Order: sequence, then structure tokens, then C-alpha cells
Amino acid sequence: MTNTVRKIAVLTSGGDAPGMNAAIRAVVRKGIYHGLEVLGIRKGYEGLIHGEFITMHLGAVADIIHRGGTMLMTARSQEMLTPEGQKNAAAQLRYRGIDALIVIGGDGSFRGAQTLSAQGIAIVGIPGTIDNDITGTDLTIGFDTAVNNVVQAVSKIRDTATSHDRTFLVEVMGRDCGNIALQSGVACGAESILVPEIEPDLDDIVAKLERGHQRGKHHSIIMVAEGAMSAWNLGEELRQRTGFETRVTILGHIQRGGNPSALDVVLASQMGGKAVEILCAGETDRMTACVNQEIQSLPLEVAYGERKPFNKVLYDLANQLAI
Repeated sequence: MTNTVRKIAVLTSGGDAPGMNAAIRAVVRKGIYHGLEVLGIRKGYEGLIHGEFITMHLGAVADIIHRGGTMLMTARSQEMLTPEGQKNAAAQLRYRGIDALIVIGGDGSFRGAQTLSAQGIAIVGIPGTIDNDITGTDLTIGFDTAVNNVVQAVSKIRDTATSHDRTFLVEVMGRDCGNIALQSGVACGAESILVPEIEPDLDDIVAKLERGHQRGKHHSIIMVAEGAMSAWNLGEELRQRTGFETRVTILGHIQRGGNPSALDVVLASQMGGKAVEILCAGETDRMTACVNQEIQSLPLEVAYGERKPFNKVLYDLANQLAI
């Protein structure tokens, strides 16, 4: 371990993701194991700019590994988008003698970290976002839990859909990324999955519904990513074209909540530990990444390379299975 890093800080930024607490715990305890002083920053970059630091000892992260959300809280910071805000954030770190900062969040959080790196702050990013849209890593913290939350919700919706012989459209999160819709749609056996990456074929959706009705199917589930199109508009279009009753359920923030899955807890723990190891090795401008089930250190700039490829093979399989 290098002697240049003695005091580190950790924050969570952007949207909360199940497993963030496990990552915080790993950073704190791995840091203490290596003899580092660890501070937590409340409310993300907003808290950093305004000096909301807390000392993180072993007991500070007790009994949080299984909890959703983030004990450090998170916030969107408009001030961090300005040069003055970025300068103030770096000054807060220097004032407290902090040698390095670990940022847990998505692409926007990583961009904020890069502005601090440009001012000489050692940085490591941990990808935490339910969207799973960070390039360079196969998985981000929170994605698996979000998918499981959707699957559990749809299992309840399906009971009502069957009882009333209705078509349910379930809108899920993901911004301009269709990963949650795709994974949960496959897991739920959805008749159709709409994602931003692929232009929807309404004729095909109608044909599937009609074929299912002809063979006596009593319900249908259509998974709609929020960035693909309005589930309300699609529901009305399908009702007019088929005559079938349609209902829309927008799951919203329920996808973020609840205890993280075992996969997310293990992933977060590994990434938190790896982030500390990276800093102890004297490296900066890095991110943790899950690549082929191994936790690796990659340049932070990888997150801003080409857009993470959409799993077209799985998407095609989903359509083939929904005949």
C-alpha cells in the first residue's frame, strides 16, 4: 500500500440504487482495514460543496448491508454544474486534508468526478445505477434488484389481468436505456417488449395480441421502457386497433426501493473493496467494473466511450419466445 493516501471520502450521487449501502460499507471497512481515515459526505455533490462531512468508523456502517437507498443520502446539484461549484467542491476536500474521493453513482456522477480530477483530486468511480447503462461494466449496482422488483410487481398485475381478461402495459424506468424492460420482460414472459434502442412495430404487437386471443389466452403483458414511448398512448392505440381492454401501470420509484438482491450486495461489496485497493495502489481516474464476473479497474473515461451495446440477441429471443 502506498503511503500517499491516508484520508479518503465517499459519496453517493444521482438516483439511489439498491446496494449503495453495501458499497459504502465496503469502502469504509476496507479503508479502515488498510489504516485509512474515512469520511462520508451527505447528500452527494450538494453536500460536498456545503461541507456536510461525517466521520465513518466501523460502527457507522453496521446493519446497513441489507438496506435499500443510501445512508449518506443523495441529491441533484445544479451548483456542481458550474465552474464555481466545482472549485468550491475541490476546496472542501483540500481543506479537510482528503487525499482521494470515491464516487458511487451513474454517468452524471462520474462527470462530476472528472471535474474534480481536473483540479488534482484523486478519484475512483463505482457504477451505481438501476439503468445498467454505464459503458465498460457488465453490471451496475442496483440493476438486478430493480429487475426483480419489476418481476414481483408484474406477478401481482398478472393475477388481475387474468381475472379480467385484459391487456396490461407496464412502464418501467431506464431513461433512454431499455435494459430493465428487456431483462424483466424476458423474466416475466411478456408478449412484447418496447425499448428506446429499437423502433416499435405496432403491427407486430397487434398481431401477437390477436393470435393469443384466438388460442384462448386470457391476458397479455406488454413491457414498455419509459424512453420508448408513452404507455398511455400505446394502450389507447392498441384498444382502438384490437378492441381489447387495456390498462396501464407505471411502476415508477417502486423499482428503486426495498432490500438489495444478494447479487447486488455481493457486487457492491466487491466494487467498494476494489475502489479502496485502487487508491491504495496510487491510481486515480479509475472506475470499478464487472467484466466476465471479475471486478476490474478501468480508466474512468471508458464510461464515456461508445454507448453500451444493447443486447439484441436477447431481444430477438424474447420475440421468438412470444409467438
